[in-house]
Amino acid sequence: MLPTLVLVGRPNVGKSTLFNRLTRSRDALVADQPGLTRDRHYGRGRVGERPYLVVDTGGLEPVAKDGIMYEMARQSRQAVDEADMVLFLVDGRAGCTPQDMIIADQLRKTGKPLLLLVNKAEGMARARVTAEFFELGLGEPYPVSSAHGDNIEEVVAIALESFPVEEEAEVQAERPPKLAIVGRPNVGKSTLVNAILGEQRVIAFDQPGTTRDSIYIDFERDGKQYTIIDTAGVRRRGKVDEAVEKFSVIKTMKAIEDANVVVLVVDAKDQITEQDAHVADFVLQAGRALVLAVNKWDGLDAHQREMVKSDIERKLNFLSFAKRHYISALNGNGILDVLTSVDQAYDAAMAKLSTPKLTRALIGAVEKQAPPKSGRFMPKMRYAHQGGSNPPLIVIHGSGLDDVPDSYARYLERTFCEIFKLQGTPMKIQFNSSKNPFEGKKPRALTEAEQRAAHRARIRGRKMYGKT
Repeated sequence: MLPTLVLVGRPNVGKSTLFNRLTRSRDALVADQPGLTRDRHYGRGRVGERPYLVVDTGGLEPVAKDGIMYEMARQSRQAVDEADMVLFLVDGRAGCTPQDMIIADQLRKTGKPLLLLVNKAEGMARARVTAEFFELGLGEPYPVSSAHGDNIEEVVAIALESFPVEEEAEVQAERPPKLAIVGRPNVGKSTLVNAILGEQRVIAFDQPGTTRDSIYIDFERDGKQYTIIDTAGVRRRGKVDEAVEKFSVIKTMKAIEDANVVVLVVDAKDQITEQDAHVADFVLQAGRALVLAVNKWDGLDAHQREMVKSDIERKLNFLSFAKRHYISALNGNGILDVLTSVDQAYDAAMAKLSTPKLTRALIGAVEKQAPPKSGRFMPKMRYAHQGGSNPPLIVIHGSGLDDVPDSYARYLERTFCEIFKLQGTPMKIQFNSSKNPFEGKKPRALTEAEQRAAHRARIRGRKMYGKT
């Protein structure tokens, strides 16, 4: 097992900046705004040849009794329970605060190994910036700068020196499926994530915009590995005001691109909105397999349920390839069925289709319904092969295929999905039309001998058919 370093401290002391530096990534959102990070965020770091795990946490607000800040503190305490080493960050420019004193006392009671890091110490004398933090009683404070990287490698090396050196486990050839949970704010995405995981892993709060970042979580169910991605809610562009929220939306879009299967969560108590359709369309344009989860189903009567189904048929009819599930994330109803459909959609998205079978399916589809004529010529489709996965890409070769209409491509998509039983994934068709080798070439001028021979041939032809 790799050693786990957990970053804790008050809000806005630079934990996410340090997380990004340790993981050499930009996975954690960073802004000059307290309370930006809310859930535990895991990543991998390395110092020299020593790999380790690092966990970013929300601000540990010791006086919070309820609300978002309380949930953030609870997540931070859970991370400390998992830690092999705690890195307690304080703000060297703000000095030692009463909150730092309370947090230090709480950390001391856990009995966890701990290093005290005085952040934002760039350009300041070591003795001066660390002096007042000795009163926390946590040993020697180490001045660092998350933003500039000052003393970071030295501190991590000190944190890891008490742990035995272990080789990093070999990465499996087959990566686990990535499952992104997306939708509008407050439709129950984080509640669904917790229901799938069977624990309160992310903050689920009755307030839009609770989740700010995309949280990647590895888990196992029935012996199968998955990575689930909890994302921020996507609102209409006109309602996205804060710069932080704009970055959250970008993170969600990147999570969709990174996923193998997307679960689109909609709220059964609201009408299907234009924004639901926009998110669904982005998933479709990204070519990701999709499962539709209609949440909060348990709170509706029979008439309301029929209205919701009718609304989905009307506004999300372009998602006909996706399985639909009517669930209650809060009560756990229908969760297993969602995961079953996720497995089916993943298998369909990653399916390997042989060229002979694809070609036979293509010939059968053309015999059943030929492509419309383009100009003077009828398109001829000769054979098909698979050009990629996630989504499946079918490349069709022939002649005169440049102007095959989109409606016929959709007909072929439906035919291939039915024949190969591909449920839950979109499909892309690519036409490769062979070109005329003489296209664009001017005819060669005939010599005098060739012209006389052609003239004699025309005369013989007229005589043969009785023409003069």
